[in-house]
Amino acid sequence: MSPDATAERVVRAACPHDCPDTCAMRVTVADDRVIRIQGDPEHPPTHGALCTKVSRYAERVEHPERVLHPLKRVGPKGRGEFVRVGWDEALADIAQRLGAIAARDPQAILPYSYAGTMGLIQGESMAARFFHRLGASLLDRTICASAGGAGLQATYGGKLGMHLEHFADSRLIVIWGSNSIASNLHFWTFAQQAKRGGAKLWCIDPRRTETADKCHRHLALRPGTDGALALALMHELIAHDWLDPDYIARHVDGWDELRERALQWPPERAAPVCGVAAEDIRELARDYGSTQPAAIRLNYGMQRVRGGGNAVRLVALLPCLTGAWRHPAGGLLLSASSWFLRAVDHAALQRPDLLAGRRPRTVNMSTIGDDLLRDGSAAFGPRIEAVVVYNSNPVAVAPESPKVARGFAREDLFTVVLEHFLTDTADHADYVLPATTQLEHLDLHTSYGHTYLQLNQPAITPRGEARPNTQVFRELAVRLGFDDACFADTDEAMARQALRPETGITFEGLQASGWAKLPLPEAPFADGGFFTASGKADARGADYVPNYESAESSPALAERYPLAMISPPARHFLNSTFVNVKSLRGIEGEPLVEIHPDDAAPRGIESGTLVRVFNGRGSYRCKAEVSTRARPGVVNGLGIWWRKLGVDGTNVNELTHQQLTDLGRAPSFYDCLVEVVADASGPGEPAAAAAAVAA
Repeated sequence: MSPDATAERVVRAACPHDCPDTCAMRVTVADDRVIRIQGDPEHPPTHGALCTKVSRYAERVEHPERVLHPLKRVGPKGRGEFVRVGWDEALADIAQRLGAIAARDPQAILPYSYAGTMGLIQGESMAARFFHRLGASLLDRTICASAGGAGLQATYGGKLGMHLEHFADSRLIVIWGSNSIASNLHFWTFAQQAKRGGAKLWCIDPRRTETADKCHRHLALRPGTDGALALALMHELIAHDWLDPDYIARHVDGWDELRERALQWPPERAAPVCGVAAEDIRELARDYGSTQPAAIRLNYGMQRVRGGGNAVRLVALLPCLTGAWRHPAGGLLLSASSWFLRAVDHAALQRPDLLAGRRPRTVNMSTIGDDLLRDGSAAFGPRIEAVVVYNSNPVAVAPESPKVARGFAREDLFTVVLEHFLTDTADHADYVLPATTQLEHLDLHTSYGHTYLQLNQPAITPRGEARPNTQVFRELAVRLGFDDACFADTDEAMARQALRPETGITFEGLQASGWAKLPLPEAPFADGGFFTASGKADARGADYVPNYESAESSPALAERYPLAMISPPARHFLNSTFVNVKSLRGIEGEPLVEIHPDDAAPRGIESGTLVRVFNGRGSYRCKAEVSTRARPGVVNGLGIWWRKLGVDGTNVNELTHQQLTDLGRAPSFYDCLVEVVADASGPGEPAAAAAAVAA
């Protein structure tokens, strides 16, 4: 061992998780062990702070239950019974099985991945090359944000927004559909700066979140009514002439159509739809229309309903009507993803040219429950015979999980899962392959919450026999005889290929500093210049679309299941990630449903009561928390717990459905009616109850 082998060194890294903050990190290491993980104080969005989850990231890396060796199933699917095998044995069998299926029809093979890491290299680079070359089915990655993304695309021509740091200079901030303290911590820091400077903060959210507690005003609307609220705000902007007619004339298409639609939505019409007071709508409109610069921090919670795409369109048009975009501290931020298209060459990473003219079918990841249970047909194509899962946990996170679990339990379905832990999905795998964590591999990161490109450098050697996703797909490509030169590219080579030279951002520069700001105007749409064909924001066709499941759209269903349910993330989890970190699970306690006192009392429910939450799709048991964090008529099923940690091996997705949004083909997680009853039954009884409900 060299004399300085135990000396501390600091490695520049980036948080990989599905969060808009994409923090820059400094990892202090000695003797191949993590000493501390800190936010980079020089990175403007991170400014030295990390969330509770990621500050404990070393607990995930060294977790005693981490998968460190390839595993092969020996028991029934879903039981999580495996034996250790070698990499050569696992890869040889996987390649043979995939090759045999591909010889019949490669579309019978489906990749399934999402944002377990947001990295470009360990996400869709070598994996995409492999599946394109194979000719496998394509995956429509819709499960989180595609409705909102489609709404922004239709309105602005891309997923575009303000610079994060400028929120500190806003005089009014509307936080819409976001519990920023829990899910966008660094934005919240800038919002607090604005608040200390005299800015007024509004929170629009069905739940009285920790963020709502800290804002001046909270508007607790019904789930899925955001579009109606946006139209009512427009009505008031028009009625009181709180508009910027010059900006509208020069930079908005379809204003006459939108104006006519908005005038049909006075606050008196929107109030009963949204479940809020008309005067509160007027107050918000007055604040927004008479304050400059005014900014909206929109987040993805509000677009997880049938009308989510149109709702995003309507909210995104508000700063166009008032001219808020003229100011660096005015406008809107939902996603900044499309700014990075000027810096990152995704085609160079993913190589769609390897399809060689083939056009495989596309399977929507949000309907995986139905699709795994389908037989082959002319309309659908071949039955899915194999699924390769990486960066995701569909058995826990996909909607209508009873069907998802049944699909993954098929004995004739060959399933490979690249994972850190034995998740609900890994329990159903034929092979579980140990994946590296963020501290053990190289990656390149964009962000959807700020405009800085970042490099993650490995800080420690991989634990056990863990391998990066890229290495696994390289080796499978070799075993399947793919001799294209691109399958020999190293991770660093791919990161270099991804960087467009015209931005001036280089791999060497990222190595030195860890991050680089995209070269963009400070007020990007002060003079229009949206990414649409006309260069104008497009208002044509935007309208309010009601939920699938509500008293308004389905009154008979609402009589049986009178409570709307949303399923926001528990504060110390990120989707299903971190659920097995003991310290964080200890803070969260156990799966809960929040219910308002007005709904709890007639049902005989008190805090701590074991309840059954059910509808026609299933039944889910958990503890109740009687709380005014829930608004009357709405319950909050905090998620997303692993199913096997639930009372009966289920979680809140037992109740959600697979119907898709108006735009973007996304799931409608928060468009869900249920009933809640006190449940004193013993283990095993809810399954029968669920069957009775479904019948």
